[in-house]
Amino acid sequence: MNSRALRADILLFVTAAIWGFAFVAQRVGMDHVGPLTFNGVRFALGALALTPLILRMEKFRSSSHAGVSKKRLAVGGGCLGLALFFGATLQQVGLAGPQLAAFGFTATTAGKAGFITGLYVVFVPLFGLLLAQKPGWGTWIGAALAVVGMYLLSVTADLTISFGDLLVFIGALFWAGHVLLIGKLSPGMDAVDAIKLSTVQFAACAVLSLLCAVFTEEISFAGVQGAALPIAYGGLMSVGVAYTLQVVAQRDAQPAHAAIILSLESVFAALGGWMLLGEVLTVRAMIGCGLMLAGMLLSQLKP
Repeated sequence: MNSRALRADILLFVTAAIWGFAFVAQRVGMDHVGPLTFNGVRFALGALALTPLILRMEKFRSSSHAGVSKKRLAVGGGCLGLALFFGATLQQVGLAGPQLAAFGFTATTAGKAGFITGLYVVFVPLFGLLLAQKPGWGTWIGAALAVVGMYLLSVTADLTISFGDLLVFIGALFWAGHVLLIGKLSPGMDAVDAIKLSTVQFAACAVLSLLCAVFTEEISFAGVQGAALPIAYGGLMSVGVAYTLQVVAQRDAQPAHAAIILSLESVFAALGGWMLLGEVLTVRAMIGCGLMLAGMLLSQLKP
């Protein structure tokens, strides 16, 4: 492995760690603000964090390269922002312990949320069937392993599943749709346009989240102040820093390496939940996590 590829793998490893520990920040933030308020502020921060990067990259852009049209960025970013809004909202509500407890429901844990959200890598090739794509044997075996793993992780002995787990699972379907939508919108874009597209989608998601929060949640300065650290991590580190590292790293990383390393996000989510929140997985749940991770990797390596 050459030095550029090694550096890329290290950066992707750091990216996976940042994203994994973000589930802890999302869970902690729910002690102070509602899920929509949390998402609205953090995605607004994320959009702002990417703006200096865009301005810097524009300076080194060839003057002969016009880039994609503003209309394409606005429409595409808006559609992506809508898919992102549903995926992020379902995930965040699923993690909202105090809010769900008030209605008699059980939230998911940071570790569980990481593994369940990671199922989107299995859903993407399966959804490709709707686009006349033909998944390979790895996808089907990976999907089967993921289903069994999901059962062991989330379904109890009396065949019930927590409401939080269910919401995060539905959210994973939107994450898969989001990935497919990116696949339709991003061809032909250079790095600058790709980051612009992401910035627009983050801004759109922030606006939608805050608008819904105004009508459904109590927004207070004290609450936002109390959740300042989790929000800052979710917005600046998870969105701004990690996304930038991913863009830089994947220019030199091998696709198979990138898929494997980024899937470790779910492992870091479980590790962060254990280290910082005292979350403990049963042996049954750990076996389920192992099967889900194997399914994710197989669906990526043999799609």
